[in-house]
Amino acid sequence: MTAGLNLEESGAPPRRTTWRRLLSALAVAGVWAACLVGPVPAAQADDVRSQLWHLDAMQAEKMWEVSTGAGITIAVVDSGVDPTTDSLQGQVLPGIDASGAPGEASDDYTGHGTTMAEYIVGTGKNGGVQGLAPGAKVLPVRGSIEGLKDAEKWAPTSKALWAAARSDAQIINLSVGGPPAAGEEDAIRHAISRGKLVFAAAGNERQEHNLVSYPAAYPGVVAVAASGKDGEVAKFSQKGDYIDLAAPGVDLPKWCDEKMQSYCPNGGGTSTATAIASASAALIWSKHPDWTANQVLRVLVDTAGRKEKSEVRSRYIGYGAVRPRIHLLEGEGDPGDPDKNPIETVELDASPPASPSPEGDGSEDAKSGDKAGADRVEKASSEAAAEESDNDLWIYLGAGAAAAVVAAGAFVLVRRTRRT
Repeated sequence: MTAGLNLEESGAPPRRTTWRRLLSALAVAGVWAACLVGPVPAAQADDVRSQLWHLDAMQAEKMWEVSTGAGITIAVVDSGVDPTTDSLQGQVLPGIDASGAPGEASDDYTGHGTTMAEYIVGTGKNGGVQGLAPGAKVLPVRGSIEGLKDAEKWAPTSKALWAAARSDAQIINLSVGGPPAAGEEDAIRHAISRGKLVFAAAGNERQEHNLVSYPAAYPGVVAVAASGKDGEVAKFSQKGDYIDLAAPGVDLPKWCDEKMQSYCPNGGGTSTATAIASASAALIWSKHPDWTANQVLRVLVDTAGRKEKSEVRSRYIGYGAVRPRIHLLEGEGDPGDPDKNPIETVELDASPPASPSPEGDGSEDAKSGDKAGADRVEKASSEAAAEESDNDLWIYLGAGAAAAVVAAGAFVLVRRTRRT
C-alpha cells in the first residue's frame, strides 16, 4: 500500500550494505534507493527551510513554546524510514519490518517513508526538513514496497497495519491510498478500539478517476486532503464524502535522488498533508496526555480553518484545514465526549467501489458539472452535492499575516498501488 510506492515503516537498526546493493540492483527505473546522507551545503540548507512554507503559516515556532509533541509516538506505515538522515538522528525508534522483503525497517528504498517521518518529527539539522512535532518519535512499520522485483510475493499490507495497531504508538500515519484490500479494515478497527488516532491520505488522482481511496475511507480513519499556500485545495487532491480534514501538501521539498543527498522542491501530495495532520495531532495530544484520541480529533475538527463552520463536511476539505495553533496559542477547541468519535457517525460505508482501478486513489463523484473554479475549496452547504468555487480553506495564519514562500517546480503526485 503506498501513495507512490507500497509503504511500511522501519526502525533504526544498522544499515545493511549488502542488502542495499542488492535492492539497488533490483529497483526499477524511477524508484529511489535510500543511502547514507552526506552533508548539506549551507546555501541548500537555507533553501530547504525557505520551502517549508507551512511552518510559518501554522506559526510553528510559537506553538513549540507550548508543545513539541513530546511523549507521543507516531507509527509511520510506509516504505521504511532511514534513521541516519541528519534530520532524523535520534528521532526514530527501532521499527517493525512487516514487508517480507529483503532488508530491515530502516531500509527505505524509495525515500517516501523517510520524507514522511521528517515532516512529522524532523529536527531540521544541517538543512534537513523540519518536522512540525520535533519532540515526538516515529515508529517505522515497513510494508510491501512497490517497484522492486517480485514485490507481489511479499507480505500483504494488512500485516503492516496489524503491526501498527498492536504497537504502543498513539497515532498511526498512513500516507498511502488505493483500493481496499483484505484484512485492512479489521486491522484499522482494532487500532481504533485500542485508542489510536489514524490518519490516511485522501489520494492524488482527482483529475483522473477519483475513485474512493482506502484506508482513508474506512470508518473512523481521518482522511486528509492537500492544500497549497494560496489557501486552495490542490487540484490533484481527491474529493468525496469521506474527506475529513485538509493540511499543507503542495510545493514542499522531498528527497530527490537515490543517495538521499539533496532535496527537490517539487514534493507534496496528500501523503505529506497526512504527515502534517498527524504531527498536528501529536502537538495537541502532548499538551493533553490524558485526553483520548476522540478528544484530540474533536479539537482538530473544532479548530479547523474554514470560512463558514458547518456540521456538513466539504467534499474537498472536510471540516477544514488543521490549525493546532488555535488551540495551543488561543485556547479554543472543545474536546467533548472522550468516548465519541467526532467523525465516525458520518463516515462512508467501507465497501469497495464497484469497479476499482488497480491504482485507485480517490472518490468517484457524480460528474455533475465541476466548474473551472471547482478546484478551489468548496463552501459547505446542507446539500452534499452542492459544490462552489469558494476559497474558504484556511486561514492558517492570523489576520494580516502572510507566509513567506520560495518554492518552484511541479509537484510530484505520489500514489499508492496495492498488489492483490
